[in-house]
Amino acid sequence: MRYHVLACDYDDTLARHGEVAEHTIKTLERVSRSGRKLLLVTGRELDDLLTVFPHADLFDLVVAENGALLYDPGQRSGEPLADPPPPEFAERLRGEGVTPLGVGSVIVATREPYDVQVQDAIRELGLELQVIRNKGAVMVLPPGVNKASGLAAALDRLGLSGHNVVAVGDAENDHAFLTAAECGAAVANAVPALLRQCDLPLGRENGDGVAELADLLLSGELDEMEIPRHHVPLGEGAGGEVRLRPYGTGLVVAGPSGSGKSTVTTALLERLVEARYQCVVIDPEGDYAEFTGAAVLGEPDRPPGPEEVLRLLESPDQSAVVNMIGMPLRDRPAFFAELMPRLVALRARLGHPHCVVVDEAHHLMPAEVQEVPVKDVRDLGSLMMITVHPEALSPAALDLVDGVIAVGPEPGETLGAFAGALGRDTPALEGEAAEGAALWRVSAGTAQLVHPTPARAHRTRHRRKYAAGTMSKGKSFYFTGPEDRLNLRARNLHNFVELAEGVDDETWAFHLRRGDYSTWIGEKLGDAELAGEVGRVEREEPDDSLRRVAELIERRYTLPAEPTKYDPDHDDT
Repeated sequence: MRYHVLACDYDDTLARHGEVAEHTIKTLERVSRSGRKLLLVTGRELDDLLTVFPHADLFDLVVAENGALLYDPGQRSGEPLADPPPPEFAERLRGEGVTPLGVGSVIVATREPYDVQVQDAIRELGLELQVIRNKGAVMVLPPGVNKASGLAAALDRLGLSGHNVVAVGDAENDHAFLTAAECGAAVANAVPALLRQCDLPLGRENGDGVAELADLLLSGELDEMEIPRHHVPLGEGAGGEVRLRPYGTGLVVAGPSGSGKSTVTTALLERLVEARYQCVVIDPEGDYAEFTGAAVLGEPDRPPGPEEVLRLLESPDQSAVVNMIGMPLRDRPAFFAELMPRLVALRARLGHPHCVVVDEAHHLMPAEVQEVPVKDVRDLGSLMMITVHPEALSPAALDLVDGVIAVGPEPGETLGAFAGALGRDTPALEGEAAEGAALWRVSAGTAQLVHPTPARAHRTRHRRKYAAGTMSKGKSFYFTGPEDRLNLRARNLHNFVELAEGVDDETWAFHLRRGDYSTWIGEKLGDAELAGEVGRVEREEPDDSLRRVAELIERRYTLPAEPTKYDPDHDDT
């Protein structure tokens, strides 16, 4: 379910000539029985609204005074959301014969042509106030107070997100309100500018239009409607900007090790978080521990717990990286299988998270597993799976995929591997060469070459994994010494320093003279800067070479105080 909230304007939207028809009331009852929340967002003063509308208790919350007052019908309590203008402002308007003149908890309201007196009073009294016009009404409020700010306050009270709201209105003061919702609809009698700019112009007027919207909501048709203003930019293709739908998308980011999967994923995550979508990154190897847009749960010496994750995600504005680097490899699939259904349940209750990213997806949902803990990507909003080996994913995980981003120097090979896993023909590539990225929407026979838009924040790739994670056999360093007398595998930099301190001087010097340390760091870890520094130590061969190499590693990579637990039988080659 995409939309958990229906937010309605009152006058000329729900109501016609100030009254709400009985069939409109029944429509609201149907929406409420579906488990969705109802919000009433109106420019009216609260007492006036309650006088003309005896069914306010149908709504979970009421935002009155054009965003300045939050009212709870169940508690019959109101909360001003801003400070009112000073009393002398209304007194001056009364003295000038301004009528009608409404003074609410915060709002001061009249009608045209008294907007001239209102503006003069604001200027001459030196007040910081805004004037909002609405079909001849003139509303005076503190700066920044409007229906959108009131909606935000109501959602904050409920622990919900604007990305789970469909809002409907009719007038000038509804522009910001509709824009703040994931989907903004306008009844057919709305002002022309609102009908042009909204996401969904309805075919019927007033309460009939609201009933039309409710039918789309309850049938699920509204969930599938495209809202292009929310689509997330991936990069530039031959035909211009390429964008991805933020809801109902099952996406794989695939490519060989070191090809840029994490870079592309981080850039997409940045844009989602900036747009206030709640994202959860399932991070087995600490690749996203430095992502600044989310709270990181879990350390090399302390794995996260499901309850810790769920508590954090109660707030829709808080995204999370679930860092599993401190968890034994054999325990990670079971933790993942426990956490995912609980994320689905959280979304069913609150409408978020909006996107879940699963790194190293071929380890957490391997090909030999027949069932995965996600049945429909919409149960999580959207799902991104990151993998080196798309053919190694569970068939049940492959069934969730409708798009592939292939990265690296040969994206066609990656798409071919994925197409083979799906039992489809390899798509042809269209467009100019674009630094090795291609987007394939699997329902299409072709894939589009794309130049990905880079992440705004620099992130040191794989820093935590190289420091304390478990690297594959192919990336690990092996202390063998002369004549291959040893076979000690260093699974990460922390382990490398520990083993180096324990091997004999002859073994250490053997690899030092051959340049093995800098070669490993440069070729396998992809850290050219550190490789250059270590290479200088190798060439100089000082007596304290081990200490100097260890210090270079520690300065660049923060090492944990205690070693990480490992599964010696694990091999992720």
